[in-house]
Amino acid sequence: MASKKFKTEVTDLLQLIIHSLYSNREIFLRELISNASDAIDKLRYLSLTDEKYKDFQNEFRIDISFTENNPRTLTIKDNGLGMNEKELEDDLGTIAQSGTKKFLSSLKESDQKDSNLIGQFGVGFYSAFMVADKIEVTSKKAGEDKAYKWTSDGKSTYTIEEAEREGNGTTIVLYLNEDGSSYANRYEIESLIRKYSDHIAYPIYLEYDQVNYDYEHKDEKGEPIRTSEHKIEKINSSSALWRRNKSEITDEEYKNFYKNNYYDNEDPLFYIHTKAEGTTEYTTLFYIPAKAPFDMYYADYTPGVKLYVKRVYITDDDKTLLPAYLRFVRGVIDSEDLPLNVSREILQENRVMGAIRNGSVKKLLSEFKKMSEQNPELYEKFIKEYNRPLKEGLYSDYANRESLLELVRFHSSRTEGYVSLNDYKEHMKADQKAIYYITGGTETTLKSSPLVTSYKDKGYEVLIMDDDIDEIVVSQLFEYKDLPFKAINKSGALDEEKSDDEKAREEEKKPLVEKMKKALDGKVKDVIISSRLSASTPACVIMDENDPTVRMQRILKQMGTDAPEAKPILEVNLSSPLIQRIEEESDEEMVRKLSTVVLGNALLQEGLMPEDPVAFSAMLSSLLSM
Repeated sequence: MASKKFKTEVTDLLQLIIHSLYSNREIFLRELISNASDAIDKLRYLSLTDEKYKDFQNEFRIDISFTENNPRTLTIKDNGLGMNEKELEDDLGTIAQSGTKKFLSSLKESDQKDSNLIGQFGVGFYSAFMVADKIEVTSKKAGEDKAYKWTSDGKSTYTIEEAEREGNGTTIVLYLNEDGSSYANRYEIESLIRKYSDHIAYPIYLEYDQVNYDYEHKDEKGEPIRTSEHKIEKINSSSALWRRNKSEITDEEYKNFYKNNYYDNEDPLFYIHTKAEGTTEYTTLFYIPAKAPFDMYYADYTPGVKLYVKRVYITDDDKTLLPAYLRFVRGVIDSEDLPLNVSREILQENRVMGAIRNGSVKKLLSEFKKMSEQNPELYEKFIKEYNRPLKEGLYSDYANRESLLELVRFHSSRTEGYVSLNDYKEHMKADQKAIYYITGGTETTLKSSPLVTSYKDKGYEVLIMDDDIDEIVVSQLFEYKDLPFKAINKSGALDEEKSDDEKAREEEKKPLVEKMKKALDGKVKDVIISSRLSASTPACVIMDENDPTVRMQRILKQMGTDAPEAKPILEVNLSSPLIQRIEEESDEEMVRKLSTVVLGNALLQEGLMPEDPVAFSAMLSSLLSM
């Protein structure tokens, strides 16, 4: 029996768990019971769908026992699927998942001592080394003849050897260290099971010796007669919470179920429990975390919804159970109508699953709407975490776009915080014909834009779309309640603002326009006369109606996307002394320098650097020295 070395990642992981996450040792039992339940889930599913396992439909259970004297031990036993020699080595000696490295880097980068991370990365078994000097795992795979025992002290090596075990499943024996000695105690174990694992769908039995005292009879020393009674007692309710009537479930039970299943120390923001009946029958229990999941913007995010069929676990890693923009939702879908052997491919095309998905999305969105109306303070917390993913739904979920338009929020020139589109509509001026917005920078930069200032001065509210996703989103939106969207920093918002006199003045100033276009030599798409800037602002940059903003172009380039370069339009203010100087200047070089400074200054006002900052700075210094 030769010792084998752990992979480097496992060794690092064990050291971090043992030495960094010790503040919440008790979660080890939750993790081991959860693993046992998963193993039973797998066998139960196979026994119903695979002829090879049909004889394994026995009474599924988890048994826990302990010894109080040296060596102090704690044993967790299940009759689930079990593991063979290769699986013991693959699952306990190696962690080949990318999740392990993410786990390690998350701990190191954030300096968190957070036991929640254990469950998030699927490495819960190793948490047992916080309380044990040695662990033995004896397992026999269902349908196979041989059992194997994995043994390790959690330092650098482990062994695997043939062993004896009656029946399929896994037995884990923890040889408790000094820190874990308190867990060889009936009351401590009962307390932890009721706290963390009461919802587990399979019965958990605790085996212990109960000491009884007969105070009416004494021994030779005059002490009460002491007897010992061996007991095996069921500890948990073994009832799937979501299958119970809502009226029977307390708020605390709902919250504990969430925290124990989704490794969160905080209560959820809120939860939604629904039982749908009719042509399609299913139950859902959805939670919204108080804080956005850490991987919400990862391409390989972990989906948060588990699928069951008639309480039989099917999957927890299918990203199609809900649309991607609702990836922050946690919870359970339990169907009465899906086949037990449903595959991932069938799930995506199954009519029943489609009805469940559509019904679940509509229920979630309607509950979000209700919250926004009945509990604005709570909704504001929700929006701070999940406004952006909801915006993704505006261009990815056309069927629910109207509902999503009522849910998303934007910053505004009128007030601090967020406003809804409905709020905006209610505050509009009587003669206003469009919803005005601006994109292409941070909230602070956009709010201080001379364009926004000019609209505010006229009494118009402007939506400040400062999310980097906003420009993509708003390009997919044409109107809200018959009101078109108009970007004030795009050319399309100009025509409706110009009077006949202003149009005539534009014609008159064509020589100035041509002079500046020539001086800027291809740096701008056009130069136009402004009818909206205040006297203190020489110019601003806008974009053609169909072009992305300069900021969006730069974001797309950083993402490696081939985006055609679109040049800005320079909108100049005839009231500005600087523009008047350019109009009067006859020296072409001076016109070039002044026009370049006007353009660079306009870009800076939008929070953007001129194309060549060094040249711009040199030109500005040259002009100032004159």
